[in-house]
Amino acid sequence: MKIFNTKQEIKSYLTSKKEDNKTIGYVPTMGALHEGHLSLIKKAIEKNDLVVVSIFVNPTQFDNQDDLIKYPKTIENDTKLLESVSCDVLFLPSVEEIYAENIASENFDFDGLEHQMEGKFRNGHFNGVGTIIKTLFEIITPNRAYFGQKDFQQLQIIKKMVKKNRIPVKIKGCPIFREENGLAMSSRNTRLSKEHRTEAAFIYKILKKVRYKFNSEEANKINEWVESQFKEHPYLKLEYFTIAEEKTLKTIESKEYHKKYRAFIAVFAGDIRLIDNIRLKH
Repeated sequence: MKIFNTKQEIKSYLTSKKEDNKTIGYVPTMGALHEGHLSLIKKAIEKNDLVVVSIFVNPTQFDNQDDLIKYPKTIENDTKLLESVSCDVLFLPSVEEIYAENIASENFDFDGLEHQMEGKFRNGHFNGVGTIIKTLFEIITPNRAYFGQKDFQQLQIIKKMVKKNRIPVKIKGCPIFREENGLAMSSRNTRLSKEHRTEAAFIYKILKKVRYKFNSEEANKINEWVESQFKEHPYLKLEYFTIAEEKTLKTIESKEYHKKYRAFIAVFAGDIRLIDNIRLKH
């Protein structure tokens, strides 16, 4: 596996590969890699000649500086994991390499997607995401890029950004990878206490019940039920729950049979914020 730290080095290397008509699959990450990340890399390996993974903890997408400071950094272990799945290239830039002197976000218009759910609770987050993904796409120029559906809102926002900026990359959304107890895999899970990690399985249990209830119950009734389930929970605090249309991410009031819906949830387990979602059928 080749490791590059500068834009110039990786651009030069990938340009030579593209001249040989090699296709490039790309998985952007913030490190602290787990099986979920590896599942994206394996999908990229299946469909591309060359696979690039980047590890970069992006400061502009953190509205909470404490969260940025505490974000897990496990470069040595990450490198071993990437080698174990035969990743071809690791891009490992510094903050200075990406942002130079100006650590700031561009302002994007995501047609309102950025104002839903996470956007209401994480000020400026999606401008930070848009800025770093656009920058990385310009450096890597991949044919395909792979993202997990755990961050479904982020996935839709990246698709919108690619379309509006006419970036020639196919965005591939991949299924949520879960721990044995159903908890959606996340780098943040390593910061959970043993007790919180066990109790957090409750989130997916609730989402599965929501999927069942959606067949026969109205969205507002389901919302009330979810809130009541978390009110009594000693370890988990509900930040939000919503049932939204997949395309617009807007909260629904009633079901329409030609539209696709998802349930979205954000929960605090101690001071660790966990998000999850599930596709609903009706």
